[in-house]
Amino acid sequence: MVRSATFIFAVVLAGAPAAAANYSATLASPTAARIITRDISWNCGAAACQGATEESRPSVLCESLVKRVGRVERFLVDGRAFTSAELDRCNAFAKAGAAQSLAAQ
Repeated sequence: MVRSATFIFAVVLAGAPAAAANYSATLASPTAARIITRDISWNCGAAACQGATEESRPSVLCESLVKRVGRVERFLVDGRAFTSAELDRCNAFAKAGAAQSLAAQ
């Protein structure tokens, strides 16, 4: 009986969907746009970009965003802000002029 209950519990847990994490990024050069990057769709406005996904790692999502829009001043994952070291690593992937080229589109 215990084996059956354990098996059923394991099957239920394996079939449960992962919870999506919520992301927010404050851009150094704000832009209003919908930006689709690796594993996430960002909705950007004057204040920040917002998105949610259960895929990827936060650092990968930050890096893919800065490649498109330029530097970020703040990056939040479920309300937890990146440290200054994490932000520096992320912003190292920013391309010069990314925000200007996005605004021109």
